[in-house]
Amino acid sequence: MAVGTTTANVARFLSPTFKLSTDRKSVLVRNSNGRKPSSTGSVSLKEKNTLPGKAEADVLVIGSGIAGLCCGGLLARYGQDVLVLESHDLPGGAAHSFEIKGYKFDSGPSLFSGLQSRGRQANPLAQVLDALGESLPCAKYDSWMVYLPEGEFLSRIGPTEFFKDLEKYASPNAVREWQKLLDAVLPLSAAAMALPPLSIRGDWGVLSTAGARYAPSLLQSFVQMGPQGALGATKLLRPFSEIIDGLNLKDPFIRNWVDLLAFLLAGVKTNGILSAEMIYMFAEWYKPGCCLEYPLHGSGAVVDALVRGLQKFGGRLSLRSHVEKIVVENGKAIGVKLRGGQFVRAKKAVVSNASMWDTLKLLPNEVVPKSYLDRTNTIPQCESFMHLHLGFDSEGIREDLGIHHIVVNDWERGVDSDQNVVLISVPSVLSPDLAPPGKHVLHAYTPGTEPFGLWEGLDRRSSEYKNLKAERSEVMWRAVERALGPGFSREKCEVKLVGTPLTHQRFLRRNRGTYGPAVQAGKNSFPGHSTAIPQLYCCGDSTFPGIGVPAVAASGAIVANSLVSVSQHSQLLDVIGI
Repeated sequence: MAVGTTTANVARFLSPTFKLSTDRKSVLVRNSNGRKPSSTGSVSLKEKNTLPGKAEADVLVIGSGIAGLCCGGLLARYGQDVLVLESHDLPGGAAHSFEIKGYKFDSGPSLFSGLQSRGRQANPLAQVLDALGESLPCAKYDSWMVYLPEGEFLSRIGPTEFFKDLEKYASPNAVREWQKLLDAVLPLSAAAMALPPLSIRGDWGVLSTAGARYAPSLLQSFVQMGPQGALGATKLLRPFSEIIDGLNLKDPFIRNWVDLLAFLLAGVKTNGILSAEMIYMFAEWYKPGCCLEYPLHGSGAVVDALVRGLQKFGGRLSLRSHVEKIVVENGKAIGVKLRGGQFVRAKKAVVSNASMWDTLKLLPNEVVPKSYLDRTNTIPQCESFMHLHLGFDSEGIREDLGIHHIVVNDWERGVDSDQNVVLISVPSVLSPDLAPPGKHVLHAYTPGTEPFGLWEGLDRRSSEYKNLKAERSEVMWRAVERALGPGFSREKCEVKLVGTPLTHQRFLRRNRGTYGPAVQAGKNSFPGHSTAIPQLYCCGDSTFPGIGVPAVAASGAIVANSLVSVSQHSQLLDVIGI
């Protein structure tokens, strides 16, 4: 669900008129001309003539996604002059929210955990919010509905509840294998979580901020695990499938289920995800007293908190400021040129929160080394999304409707096959203010599995495009009808929006509408944050540690840390107690 452990992540948006919700206006007043942003949601908005403050900054950040805002906020916290430039008239990138007819929709991430955690093992996003002095009220819950070929059941997180589901829907062997997996994985979590992402930086200073600072606790975790556990910990940066194979787990349900969890987390199956990521997730979801969290007022509240933190420390956000070109002079990135022709200078660095492919488009061809170009163009991309945003009356809908529903149509096809897995979020069950009284708001999507090739070149106004939308959205409609039951009627929906890969491409400025790089652990790795152009850095899901909310938050933090001194970085770690 674009796991906001999520990691996992993502996003999306639709063409009807957007309206800012009342609780967002106070956050968004600081844009380029001092007026509130428009609510059209169009990406073809006229460029503004002025920026908030001077047309220069120590650091320019291109894009206000989670990574860009984390990077900008931390740099402001470090005392740097930061200007975040956003093409859209709403901040948040793939995580922004929008309002239509009183319904407030999440565009992307919907499944979160660890948002209110604190300390060394906290979610990286929570650590950034802590550094910015921002809180994020959340509703807590511990389950989601799953609709599998084997049956339908309410799946609860925690150390024991899932065993009951396995006993009923799988086999005794599945129960034994799940226990075997937990026994092997949970002890490794101490090592996987011993190094806080916020301690990492992109230079040799990492030996101080991460190595020396956390080496004792990391060594202690290895000692506590014993020889067998320490040997297992050497696989943290290998595919999780190697741990599964090493344990000789063969039960089909267990292997399918763990593939599904990996796919929810990072858009790849167990053979493509780092063991460290999965172990972190297991520690979050299968420990005593664990819970999931949904931010009150929607995922847009996460964006609001980051914007507040940015501006609290003097950082600036300029909406509807489309960067057309990264300006390179004497081999270094020295600023950007906006669509209206205005040049904005960066005294220290330019940071791109755009994807690696979209960042490449911003650079003059003559300054890009062939090796960098070839590497970027050969990294495979995840596919795109189909989205269904609905606003409807709650009458006739059961009162115990949960927030999340996962539909898997066919295990044999694989969770990464198109039209096979549908994720559904009904956040108004936990945050009723997201819909008018007596109503619900719903977001369903196929997670990073919709082939862009089916849509490439289509005219969005054509009957061919409209017919394909109707055809390819049907799997989501059927999933919603299954999850909500006979009380739901698609004809009675007050808002019906279907998003496609072209929607992704247009509103999120994502190359081919992609979810991000299809990087498989053990075969290749996510690029780092520096680039072939001095003073140009990248953050977001095209960089280490990868896709998903926690991962992109960590990437933004790493870049921010890398642009300040080791002493400043260490002082911040002291302040937030990690």
